[in-house]
Amino acid sequence: MKKLMLGNEAVARGLYEAGCSFVSSYPGTPSTEITEYAAKYNEIYAEWAPNEKVALETAFGASLAGKRSFCGMKHVGVNVAADPLFTVAYTGVNAGLIIGVADDPGMHSSQNEQDSRHYAIASKIPMLEPSDSAESIAFVKEAFDISEKFDTPIFIKMCTRVAHSQSIIEESERVLPTAKPYEKQGEKYIMMPGNAKKRHPIVEQRTLDLIELAETAWFNRIEDGSDNTVGIITSSTSYQYVKEVFGDKYPVLKLGMINPLPVNKIKDFAKKVKNVIVVEELDGIIETHCKNIGVSVIGKEIFGNIGEFSQNLVAEKLGVDAPKGVALSENIPMRPPVMCAGCPHRGLFYTLKKNKLTVMGDIGCYTLGAVAPLAAIDTTICMGASVSSIHGFNKANDGETDGKTVAVIGDSTFMHSGVTGLINIAYNGSNSTVIILDNSITGMTGHQQNPTTGYNLKGDPCSKIDLEALCKSVGINSVRVVDPYNLDECDTVIKEELAKEEPSVIISRRPCALLKYVKHAGPIKVNTDKCIGCKSCMRIGCPAVSVINGKVKIDNTLCTGCGVCAQMCKFDVFEAVKEA
Repeated sequence: MKKLMLGNEAVARGLYEAGCSFVSSYPGTPSTEITEYAAKYNEIYAEWAPNEKVALETAFGASLAGKRSFCGMKHVGVNVAADPLFTVAYTGVNAGLIIGVADDPGMHSSQNEQDSRHYAIASKIPMLEPSDSAESIAFVKEAFDISEKFDTPIFIKMCTRVAHSQSIIEESERVLPTAKPYEKQGEKYIMMPGNAKKRHPIVEQRTLDLIELAETAWFNRIEDGSDNTVGIITSSTSYQYVKEVFGDKYPVLKLGMINPLPVNKIKDFAKKVKNVIVVEELDGIIETHCKNIGVSVIGKEIFGNIGEFSQNLVAEKLGVDAPKGVALSENIPMRPPVMCAGCPHRGLFYTLKKNKLTVMGDIGCYTLGAVAPLAAIDTTICMGASVSSIHGFNKANDGETDGKTVAVIGDSTFMHSGVTGLINIAYNGSNSTVIILDNSITGMTGHQQNPTTGYNLKGDPCSKIDLEALCKSVGINSVRVVDPYNLDECDTVIKEELAKEEPSVIISRRPCALLKYVKHAGPIKVNTDKCIGCKSCMRIGCPAVSVINGKVKIDNTLCTGCGVCAQMCKFDVFEAVKEA
């Protein structure tokens, strides 16, 4: 049956049809939906792991046991998974193992714009790169076959536009492969130096064999054109842009396997055209390969390596007239991203700013605490970095920070990679205060469960990490819990913990305001007769609060009645809010 399907959903469908039995991932936009859709198939066991390293090691274990397996993450997640990644390239697999990675050109929801193709090259692991939903299904099936035939893990590389766009697919039945029993092979799977030295030549020969595959495989194809003055080599979503701009005018070498790249196929293609242009997002991976094998190409000197492409950009750079946009007659004001109305993090960040603290930030929706008017975060690097950074910051200052530095980290991020930083604080003894923003969910990527919520990916009850007990068990004696809706309590506890001469943890605990099971008291009522237009309530940056014609106005469609704004008003404009 034919139907429209998201690229990520199509990857999950491919996993199902190819007989994949095990999925372990960590959520990260734009990859998250692959695992969420895979979990809808009862034949596939699917889970959220605490981080990408654990997810890959877990998927490897399932492969070792003889089950086709998948591990999904976003591009920066590969950084976390890199440790096992480079070694499973040596060990190979038993049943097929796919590592799904989704890049984010344009940084729609990421802290950098790294190109995951570098990881495929560096780890010497093959990588397939689909350009639409139909290819997403087909490439997953092909990837499992390649994984098992060549005894290697394999990447499937998505990007934001392919992952989150729809195209037509045709569903097929699930085909369960013959089980692969586990056999003890110490020389293959025990990567001590003596065994690893013997595996390296195998990896190099595997790469040569994969290059031969790349020369003839169906997923690397040449499409003829009517004008041979130009030939275009491209892949992924850039292929779609090229075809939309030029149609069948120029010959196109469409690459589906991005590592290893073919040699003879590219040389033969180049001989048939006068000039070769490489169209690829981010870094010049294909371009560099072409130049290394003696093929002269044009690429990054006209396209650059920053941001994502579009049809208009391809047309502009290659001298084709593109449709011009129509400017609006009205000047529309900027609308920067803000935390949601009723977000439990807002009151905590307001308190941090009021106390003029240096705040080591982390990755999560609470990173929006860096945005005006709160502007309460000084750094954001990567998952867990806030906890490690504050330790180094305070140690470098010999503890003389005047009680003015804290770290903030979400509950899911803390479980991902913050707890090791906290162990470091306790073990090496810095006078650091860490605030865990516990909103009872993984908020940034769309409300996925995590080890602190008490529910698994399927929504079934499971063991729940006790954050207070965990922090105390690693050596933090002072652990406090505050309600971020209570500004006075937050202010008092933060000051008390910063005044102590020992490491401490504050857990700011309120569930995300967008969770379906959370009941709200709002909307809050206002008495505009008492409002003098001082705008004190605006300092929290709540989208439900505005001042119009000198009087406060509450958007009843947004307000949850959290009452934070009421605590900032000296004139009793806001009526008291009872807890729902």
